[in-house]
Amino acid sequence: MDNRRGLESTEKRVPKATFFFPPDFLWGTATSGHQVEGNNLNNDWWAWEQQRGRIQNDGRSGLACNWWENAEADLDRAAQLGNNAHRLSIEWSRVEPEPGRFDLDALSRYRQIIAAVRRRGMEPMVTLHHFTNPQWLAERGAWSRTTVVEAFVGYARRVAETVGDLVGLWIPINEPEVYVAMAYVEAKFPPGGGGFRVAMAAARNMLQAHAKVYHLIHDLCPGSAVGICHNLRIMEPKSKSLLDGWAARNLDHIYNDQFAQAVLTGRLRRPLGRGRIRGLAGTLDFYGLNYYTREMVNFSLAEPPPFFARRSFSPEAVMSDNRYGEIFPRGMFQAIKRAAAYRRPVYITANGLPDADDDQRPGFLITHLRQVWSAIQFNIPVKGYFHWSLVDNFEWDRGWVERFGLVGLDSTTQERTMRRSGELFGRICRAGRIDWEMVHEFAPETLDELFPQ
Repeated sequence: MDNRRGLESTEKRVPKATFFFPPDFLWGTATSGHQVEGNNLNNDWWAWEQQRGRIQNDGRSGLACNWWENAEADLDRAAQLGNNAHRLSIEWSRVEPEPGRFDLDALSRYRQIIAAVRRRGMEPMVTLHHFTNPQWLAERGAWSRTTVVEAFVGYARRVAETVGDLVGLWIPINEPEVYVAMAYVEAKFPPGGGGFRVAMAAARNMLQAHAKVYHLIHDLCPGSAVGICHNLRIMEPKSKSLLDGWAARNLDHIYNDQFAQAVLTGRLRRPLGRGRIRGLAGTLDFYGLNYYTREMVNFSLAEPPPFFARRSFSPEAVMSDNRYGEIFPRGMFQAIKRAAAYRRPVYITANGLPDADDDQRPGFLITHLRQVWSAIQFNIPVKGYFHWSLVDNFEWDRGWVERFGLVGLDSTTQERTMRRSGELFGRICRAGRIDWEMVHEFAPETLDELFPQ
């Protein structure tokens, strides 16, 4: 059979629809300070990395992506992709290397970087805490002690006073549910444990800090929007048993609902606690949604209370590199619906997968953005999409094993390579749409899914 004639007949049969996004939609990528800046010598993660066995393959952040010296070069790449927004974070340990002493040079450098985002026609979204703490704070118990709240407010005040005129979108704390779970329960982040009660104490302190910083930013930066950033994982029972159903609902509540509902209502629910946090209710102007994957949950007495839940992936799941997670595009729509229940604008603040050879990412991008488009058609106010990540970076306990970047990085030479998925994302961002030609060129395996006959 003539392959060209076969292709032509396929083109005639398939409806060539186009998925248009709103003209004011924010298209961006995301980064975080410790993962890209390099040589963050004064935080708890740098100390953690020096301990053997903490990071896969004993990787270390080292120079990372050298953003502290050369962020502007990668911001140029983001602009070339047609991005009109960028999400980045401030590294607390650079701003306040010792308690009460603020580094004016570091603050000036952050102002330079954020101004560079603006000059390239991109809206900055700034995160104040992205998993790392100054070493001096870690030595004082970090988020497990109530004294952290005022310390965080003091740091946030200096940042807002320095760059507030350049920033309209703020996230005080990135993925608090991930931080407390990984730091205090699963012991994969510093300090390496402490138990569930300590995790809940840290979560309550994060809620208090969020509330205070929300009001602080609104006082210092009128007109700014301050939101939450939540990693929402789809959790489904592994079987039809009542116990598996209970375990999935229980874990879903603990992981996916507690923090966000407390911010919305101001009230604490078990197991987070009881009572109210003063000034907390309604302290979200938008819901920042991070979505990556789905997990199956089954009841297990071998797992500690209050979870009694074991997580796994479906045997039929299509997995990303390093078994990071199932590629499950429908979960994006489910997650957006959950976020929409908070009756605030929604931003996809992180979405991506590790894919070193870039064979899955083009299809991942197209199928997940198709779900975002669907949500918009249901009048859900999704205002933007930030892909994780712009460039390969240091991926916490997984080190350099997993590659999330649209731009590949050789961490030894600092050489960058634009991946094919980066070319695709640039096409989508510049056009503000997904069309048949893009899908056919970059991810033809998804044609039947996107354009059913």
